[in-house]
Amino acid sequence: MSMNTTTSQVVPGGEGNIQNDSSATMCKPDAEIRSKLSWKTRISFSVGHVLNDLTASMWFTYLLVFFHLVLRFDNSLSGIVLLIGQIADGIATPFVGLQVGEAYSNPAGQRRHQGSKCYSGLLANFGPRKTWHFFGTMCILASFPFIFMPCVGCATSSQWAQVIYFSGFIVIFQFGWAAVQVSHLSLIPVLAHDERSRTELTALRYAFTVASNITIYAMTWVTLGVTGASQQVVGPEDTTDFRDVVLIAVGIGALFSIFFHCGVDEVKHNQVYYSSMNQPNSPSAMKAFDWLKEKQFYQVAVLYMATRLFVNLSQVYLPLWLQDTLQLGATSVATTPLALFVSGFLTSLAMGPLTQVVGRKVVYLMGALIGMGACVYVWFGNGEFFQTYGVYGVAALYGAGGSTMLITSLAVTADLIGPHVESGAFVYGAMSFTDKLSNGITVFLIQYLHPCPSCCPECKPYYVMILALVCGGAALLALMSLATMIPLDIGVLPKGYQRIASDTEDDVTPETNRNISVMA
Repeated sequence: MSMNTTTSQVVPGGEGNIQNDSSATMCKPDAEIRSKLSWKTRISFSVGHVLNDLTASMWFTYLLVFFHLVLRFDNSLSGIVLLIGQIADGIATPFVGLQVGEAYSNPAGQRRHQGSKCYSGLLANFGPRKTWHFFGTMCILASFPFIFMPCVGCATSSQWAQVIYFSGFIVIFQFGWAAVQVSHLSLIPVLAHDERSRTELTALRYAFTVASNITIYAMTWVTLGVTGASQQVVGPEDTTDFRDVVLIAVGIGALFSIFFHCGVDEVKHNQVYYSSMNQPNSPSAMKAFDWLKEKQFYQVAVLYMATRLFVNLSQVYLPLWLQDTLQLGATSVATTPLALFVSGFLTSLAMGPLTQVVGRKVVYLMGALIGMGACVYVWFGNGEFFQTYGVYGVAALYGAGGSTMLITSLAVTADLIGPHVESGAFVYGAMSFTDKLSNGITVFLIQYLHPCPSCCPECKPYYVMILALVCGGAALLALMSLATMIPLDIGVLPKGYQRIASDTEDDVTPETNRNISVMA
């Protein structure tokens, strides 16, 4: 369905930023305009990352548990396995971002009539982002199940030989994961054109991320409970339990990926961007490497990296803290992370309204302080009450703080991109590169510096220091980055690289008359 607008013009920001020559005023993106993004599209977009969310939950929460406690790899080799994956992911993300950006380097008319060597044929109907999403999904489905199964035909080989075996599947998985993540994130500025709608779309996406994590932990809880491991620490006898959870997870993720591709029409929404790009007053296009000259790009990158460090490290080391330090039962590695993500889910529901009241920066500050409160609780917590009930309070604080920081940092990244969706995939890829590399190196160093190959009473405080000091340090780094952005209006760039209008902006810009068709 299309809406014909006479004597008006769409400027960057797409739906809702309509300038009328007769009044020389810019209309705010009101509820009627925002409603053009239907709930079908919103929900379909939000479930497009479920496969990634399910596999990431297994990867970050249970990879070290599986390799160290189930396969009996030593600490440093377990860290190397995760580092290999993070490096592969870090390299893949900017590559995919550049490829998606290249697909939009030609004007819309040229690409429509000339076609694309990379995106011709049936997949041309998807659009480049959805094409990469589809390709990444296939890579994940073909590789991820093998990561959580014993080495096929080489279970008795040396650990280094098994690392080489697993590395092949890990590289394929991480390349696919990066393709899905970057292509999916880069759709946010295409679909949502103002601050409020981007926050809502990001929060809805994160709600499904939390639901995916809850699904993984619930399945793990049921699986370990059924096998009678609830009062035991995780060990080699739980191999089949992890295999079953992974197979169910990839099946669920594949189903939601189908929903995504059926419900989101990237090609239609791209036409809004191309219409605005061809207007006389449209901002200059941002090429991928133009971003490297912008100070805000690096400030947001540090904020996003520190946020991901806090979220991922708390997710990785919470189960090991429960098992090695507190010596709790096997089901604790499911129930406590479950509390973390339930808390995160409930927090995500309030993100949109709260951001409208106090703004992104204050919301992020609140999230970081809550997260640092969790670190303090881990450091000082002890005793039977703490082990029985306090661990769930720790998890709730990590979940609330982490989800607030993550949702806000993603929305800030979308603000930075603004109308420059032609290079949005590169920006998300670059942000993800800093995230993956920093997480991989940090986890490797933590595992390498572990005081002993197999845990003993003397090394129990080790994971307390990781959760309290390293995660707390990441939150502090994020706050330092946030402090540098207090006087800035994120997305306002020099040299004509303009930010789109938000809900609170009242720009007045006279325009020439023009008849255009805006795809709803």
